[in-house]
Amino acid sequence: MSTIVLIPGAWHTPAHYSEFTTALRALGHEVHVPRLPSLNGSRPPNADLEADSDFIRTYVESLASAGRSITVLMHSYGGQVGTNALEGLGAKTRAAQGLTGGVVGLVYIAAAALTERRSMRDFVVEHGHGHLLDLAFDFAEDRTCVSADPKTLVVGAGRSDADTEAYIASLQRWNGNGFDGKLKACAWRDIRNVGYVHATLDMTLPLDYQKDYVQILRDGGCAVRTWELETGHCPTFTMFEEVARIVNEFVEGK
Repeated sequence: MSTIVLIPGAWHTPAHYSEFTTALRALGHEVHVPRLPSLNGSRPPNADLEADSDFIRTYVESLASAGRSITVLMHSYGGQVGTNALEGLGAKTRAAQGLTGGVVGLVYIAAAALTERRSMRDFVVEHGHGHLLDLAFDFAEDRTCVSADPKTLVVGAGRSDADTEAYIASLQRWNGNGFDGKLKACAWRDIRNVGYVHATLDMTLPLDYQKDYVQILRDGGCAVRTWELETGHCPTFTMFEEVARIVNEFVEGK
């Protein structure tokens, strides 16, 4: 049995991935979806990218120490967290230290794949879209935020109105300072088995951003496997069975 850890995106709790994780478990995988500290509901927020990264590193390291071979899935902001958190936890790196277990693969699902000393805001500004952040996201005075139009910009088409409204209603306010958190580490530099699931209709992380992330990974020496799904920013909701099949294919090395 393979072990999968899914790092949620901004605004998302583990419950948002329930159908997807059920599909993965039906394919024989052990699945973990830890809740990020930045989604703890504190106002003003008391957890940021660094806190999320420390938490995920501890969580994954505990599984590695138990001898698990782990594939880490990252959705949206989860890409920043996983990239920042998992350096040095690759199975090959741990084996060289005489340790068992570790991360054997990374899969970005419409997720940010940045390099050290860069933030999501830096990336958006470099693309000439910095002014759009305050339009796309509703920031409160304490810097917590939600999408200004989650039905259109985050979820998109693919599910019934009732399912979509329930999904949106359970999205949580998130610490918007996460947009400004600069990465201190870059896990894919030593965990080079990488996949990227493109959401071609994504209006929160546009396809050209996603393509640029893949190029960053390839420029860094990763041979990235890619897949494209014609859906919005949340393919683990709108096309969860298809994403589960992709992940299963990646884990099995097909």
